[in-house]
Amino acid sequence: MYAIIDCDNCFVSCERVFRPDLEGKPVVVLSNNDGCVVARSNEAKKLGIKEGTPYFKLADEFPGVKIEALSSNYTLYGDMSARIMAIVRMYAPRVEVYSIDECFCDLAGMDQTFNLKQWGEELAARIRKWVGMPVSIGIADTKTLAKVASRYAKTYAGYNKCCVIDTDSKRRKALGAFPVAKVWGIGRAYDAKLASLGVKNALELADKPEGWIRMLFPLPFENTWRELNGVSCIDTTEVNTKKSICTSRSFPGMITDRESLRTHISNYACRCAEKLRRQHTVCNIVSVFIATNWFRKDLEWYQGLINVTLHTASSSTTDLVAAASGALDRIFREGLNYKRAGVIVSGITPDSAVQLDLFLSDEERRKRLDSISRTADSINRRMGTETLVLAAQQYPADPKTGKAPHFKDAILHNLRTPCYTTNLHDIISVE
Repeated sequence: MYAIIDCDNCFVSCERVFRPDLEGKPVVVLSNNDGCVVARSNEAKKLGIKEGTPYFKLADEFPGVKIEALSSNYTLYGDMSARIMAIVRMYAPRVEVYSIDECFCDLAGMDQTFNLKQWGEELAARIRKWVGMPVSIGIADTKTLAKVASRYAKTYAGYNKCCVIDTDSKRRKALGAFPVAKVWGIGRAYDAKLASLGVKNALELADKPEGWIRMLFPLPFENTWRELNGVSCIDTTEVNTKKSICTSRSFPGMITDRESLRTHISNYACRCAEKLRRQHTVCNIVSVFIATNWFRKDLEWYQGLINVTLHTASSSTTDLVAAASGALDRIFREGLNYKRAGVIVSGITPDSAVQLDLFLSDEERRKRLDSISRTADSINRRMGTETLVLAAQQYPADPKTGKAPHFKDAILHNLRTPCYTTNLHDIISVE
C-alpha cells in the first residue's frame, strides 16, 4: 500500500497560517516579478480565476471583487514543507518527497498492524495542529490510485481528509466517477486522444485491453494503465529527476547593457548548478536565451538562443557560469532593450558516472571545483542564501543607496509577506 500526503492549496495555505484574516477570502499567489497567478484558494477557484492569469488582468476580469494577491515567498513555503515532511517521517518508515507540497509513503506491512484509514486521519490532524496546514491523504495499492484517492479526500469533507481505496469494488467506484483528464500522468495530448476514442472516465481507460493500450500509446502510458488496475510500476524517484532545468526571469524594466545582463545570466546559471547538485546530477549542455519585449511594437524585436556543449559534464557553479557568460557574448546585440533572459541545462546524467574528456581530462580540477561548489551550498544553507557567491553574480550598486541588491532582491515582489519562520527580524510579535 502507498499513501500520498498532499498539501491543500499549498502556497495559499502557508500564507494563511500567519494571516488568518485571509480565511474565506479569494487569495492568489503570484509568480516571480508578480507576473501571473500560480496558486489559488478555493474561493479564487470558484470565482473562475485560472492558473496562469496575468496579475494585471484580474481587476478587469473581476471588477468590484476584492482579491488578495501576494508575491511568492518560496523561503517560507520551503520551510513549511520541511516541517510537514518531518512529521510524516514520524508516521511512516519510508518517505519519498515528490514535490514541495507532496510526498509518497511506502506502507508495506503497515496494513497488518494499523487501521490505515485511522492512521491517515490522525496524521492529517497532527499536521494541521502542529503546522497549521491542511493536507489530504490518499491510500491505495499504487501511487496513481493513491493520487485518485487524495483527490476525493480533498474534495469531499466526509472522508475526513483521508480516502482509502483498498478493495476492487472501491477502485472501480472511484475510477468510474473520476475524469480521465485528471489522472496522474495523462496530459492534454493524451486527454484529447482518449476523448476522440470515447474514453471519458478513468474506469473506461482501466477496462481497455492491454493490446489496445500497447497499440495506441507508449510505455509510460501503459504504466499508468497498469497502475489504474492495481499493479504498482511507477518509480517516483526516477520520475522526480529532472531531464532539463531552466531558470529564467522577466525583468521589472528593460536592460540595455551587456554587463547587467551578464549578472542576471550568471545568477541563473548558478541556480541551475545548485539544482543539479541537489538531485546528484551533472549536465553537458548549457543553453542561454535573451529576448526583447514582444509586446512593445515600437521597439525592435529580437530573440537569441545558443547551446554550449561542455567538454566534461559538470554541476560546478564555476563551469556553468563561465559557459553561460561566453554564450551570452555570442548572442548579445547592442542597442536593444531586453526584457527576458534565461539559462537551460540539459543532457543531464547521474554525477556518479561522469565521462571525462579524452584529451582535456583534469580530474583534480573537477574534484576541486565540485568541492568548492558543495561547500558553498552548505554555507548558504546554514547562513542564508547568497552568503557566498561568485563575483560575476554580484549586481552593481544602486547609485542612490550605494548598496548592491541580492539576487532575490533583483526580482519584483512588492506583495511578499515576511519570512516568518526563517528570519529573526520577521518573527511575529504579540503586543
